[in-house]
Amino acid sequence: MHGLELTHTWVGYLCLSIFIIGYYFIAAEEKFHMNKAKPALLVGTLMFMIIGIYFTINGLDPDPLHDEMEKLILEIAEIFFFLFVAMTYIETLIERHVFDVLKYKLTSKGYSYKKLFWITGTIAFFLSPVADNLTTALILSTVLFTIDKTNNQFLVPGAINIVVAANAGGAWSPFGDITTLMAWTAGKGEFVDFLFLFPPSIIGWLLTAWLLSRVVPEGEPYFDASLPKMELKPGAKVVIWLGVFTIFFAVMGHQFFHFPAMWGMMFGLALLKIYSYLHKRKNSNDKFNVFVNMKHIENDTLLFFFGILSAVGALHFLGFLEYIVKLYDIIGPTAGNIGVGIISAIVDNVPVMSAILKANPEMGIDQWLLVTLTAGIGGSLISFGSAAGVGVMGRLRGIYTFGAHMRYAWTIMLGYIVSLVVWYIQFEIFGLY
Repeated sequence: MHGLELTHTWVGYLCLSIFIIGYYFIAAEEKFHMNKAKPALLVGTLMFMIIGIYFTINGLDPDPLHDEMEKLILEIAEIFFFLFVAMTYIETLIERHVFDVLKYKLTSKGYSYKKLFWITGTIAFFLSPVADNLTTALILSTVLFTIDKTNNQFLVPGAINIVVAANAGGAWSPFGDITTLMAWTAGKGEFVDFLFLFPPSIIGWLLTAWLLSRVVPEGEPYFDASLPKMELKPGAKVVIWLGVFTIFFAVMGHQFFHFPAMWGMMFGLALLKIYSYLHKRKNSNDKFNVFVNMKHIENDTLLFFFGILSAVGALHFLGFLEYIVKLYDIIGPTAGNIGVGIISAIVDNVPVMSAILKANPEMGIDQWLLVTLTAGIGGSLISFGSAAGVGVMGRLRGIYTFGAHMRYAWTIMLGYIVSLVVWYIQFEIFGLY
């Protein structure tokens, strides 16, 4: 850190005010009908520009600011390109009719809305520990949308269920969420230690899912039996396996070869492009163009990530995130770690977890597992409190919104509380550690 105290200067107060105002416009997307990427991008870039002006006016050494922004650019690039590749694969799977076929199979079997709600949620919970919560949420929300594009009474609770399930599933696997991966690589627990978070994760999600299922409408999605059976386009199965390999290589490459996960994702994108070239040479009449699929990517989601991570990075540089760590000195590790989940939903779990790991408070493995759990599932409390939530907001634009999510936030809070109770029983009553 640069060693300057900037929280109580005019630049600190001004940037904090800008962040709060920008956060309001992000949260009130439905009210102002302004895409959340616009205020996020403005706030994120403006805050650092103001900090730069402050450094110039006061004749301060700009190197610390430059170094901080370089680190931030690297962090944003890793997330940006990871998302970019994941979205490209999803758009390619859509173009190859993969989700249309899945929709056909689900609807043709006569599954009710409630059964489809539970099927998509269950898949999300058990897929995210392997595929990561963001990719899982993007895939399952796409499936949800292809089932019924107009029934918001089904789509909204279904989308919330997928976000909560993906985040809960990612909390008990070092591969499932970036915060879990951070804690694991920092040596706060062995691989098997994180598996003890499975009970609180699944029980908390099941409670939230059960409460949400009560508002899912009765009946079934409309299915026209006269429609021809949907078939996969040529090469669809190859694309599916390339996608699986890409995620596997990204995770394993990060773990064993120590390169960023996005590097493995970009390698997978290269494989997809080469395959599309070979496929077109063999099937000249089949229009399979990855570059065309890229046109359908939700760029506003990517820009939102850029803006919000920049804004949080500015708050970190100014020193505001250090106050989070001071919670431990005031209220103790258990209450502090529970509070981290709430703060993670409002700010962002990655810099919050980073700040805690850097401060490295004296805690046992039970408390490190608790903060891993709360940072993972706490992001579900607000629609854009996690990467999974932001991804689904982009996929179900205008349907799954901040306001729609907050109407059912009480169900998520109850699940959050139950997860904490299960953790307490495991570690404080039965004394697993």
